[in-house]
Amino acid sequence: RSKLETITRGKKKDEIAHLVEEYEERLKNEVKLIKEMGFEGYFLIVWDLIKMAKDSNIPVGPGRGSVAGSLLAYCLGITDIDPLEYDLLFERFLNPERISLPDIDIDFCGRRRDEVLDYVKEKYGGETNVCQIITFGTMAARQSVRDVGRALEIPLPEVDKIAKMIPPFGPDATIEGALKKISQLKDLRDKDAKIAHLLSVAQKLEGQVRHPSIHAAGIVIAPKPLVKFMPLYQSAKGEITTQFPMQDIEAIGLLKMDLLGLRNLTVI
Repeated sequence: RSKLETITRGKKKDEIAHLVEEYEERLKNEVKLIKEMGFEGYFLIVWDLIKMAKDSNIPVGPGRGSVAGSLLAYCLGITDIDPLEYDLLFERFLNPERISLPDIDIDFCGRRRDEVLDYVKEKYGGETNVCQIITFGTMAARQSVRDVGRALEIPLPEVDKIAKMIPPFGPDATIEGALKKISQLKDLRDKDAKIAHLLSVAQKLEGQVRHPSIHAAGIVIAPKPLVKFMPLYQSAKGEITTQFPMQDIEAIGLLKMDLLGLRNLTVI
């Protein structure tokens, strides 16, 4: 019997309101599928982090997203939600037709999230095997216009006027969308070669990477030193992150986890 089954068996039975047989059958099917897909280790790591946090009196969220449909997660204490009581589907969380790691977002007290990160690094291989994930800020339409205007030495008030004509969000929050939607902007472009050049260059830069930063929640845990899988990046502050963004880390099969620090839990 695996360690996963040992931890699960017998937990929280006094809290179960429905027929024991129904719960046992559901739990048996979930564990069987998780073992077949090879995700026991993932569940055990998540269980370990949450257990450590609760043992250390670090506030942990009740669970979010599709993981609330897992009875196993409820029995392990990963979530505080009984999926049978609320008729939640396990298949929304884990489906054998979609072979990808389950996605369990874990909420921790914002002030004490770093304690959880330190624990992960200490237990799972140190900073050589565990680090935070990079994310790339891209140039939105307004930012592109302002950056290009500065480079072309166009007066700031004039550039700012053009930038503010572009919607800050929504389907038209691109230079192309704004030119179709905002007739005044289109007229300025058609009448002024300088503005036309500004928008043309800005449109080429729109969506390009502007700067790297650290993902708000994502960390990666590797079975070997991370440099064997990908290059790493050191920020100006000396912080080490991956050079691969989250999607690429998932694509090469490494374990990615989201540990979110929530101010709400700090307040509560």
